[in-house]
Amino acid sequence: MADTTVHEVGLDAAAPVAHLDHDTNTGISNTKLGMWLFLGSECLLFGGLITTYLIYKTPLSGPTPEQIFDIPFTSASSFVLLMSSLTMVLAVSAIERGDHHRLRVWLAATAILGSTFVAGQLYEFTAFYREGLGFTTSRFSSAFYTLTGFHGVHVTIGILMLVSLLLWSLRGKLPEHRSETVEVVGLYWHFVDIVWILIFAVVYLIP
Repeated sequence: MADTTVHEVGLDAAAPVAHLDHDTNTGISNTKLGMWLFLGSECLLFGGLITTYLIYKTPLSGPTPEQIFDIPFTSASSFVLLMSSLTMVLAVSAIERGDHHRLRVWLAATAILGSTFVAGQLYEFTAFYREGLGFTTSRFSSAFYTLTGFHGVHVTIGILMLVSLLLWSLRGKLPEHRSETVEVVGLYWHFVDIVWILIFAVVYLIP
């Protein structure tokens, strides 16, 4: 009985130590804190790209945005990307409940919605090029393709993360106690969605 009590006390004493190993002084895990710091640096990157676009948003040559932008198409594509934030939230909720089947469903749905957005963006770029708006057509076109292209690359990276999580789950390497891994990927995905809302407003909606 005494040995059992000592063993239980030892486990209770070890639990806070294990918690401290994974948490920083802020109470946030190192992994999550690292992601927040990374996203902070990404804010600076996209802030610079958006500022550059605003400086050169008036084209001096080539077609104008009013002539080539398809607002309804881009709006539908934006809606698809925003819906992927909902499926990402559902994926995080599923793993926290230990529902691995729904986790895989929502991860796959998020990746499919993200891929649909990227496909729409590539189609849009192809249409713009046919209309005479190439990367070097003007300073406006260079700023536009750089800004939206960088965002597309970030979405693609997010899709690769989602596929990796899905494969880990299928192999049984994503148990409930690793739910923070899904949550961290979710932070990145929500950031990408929020950035697109800002880009969509600045590039497509503001005259």
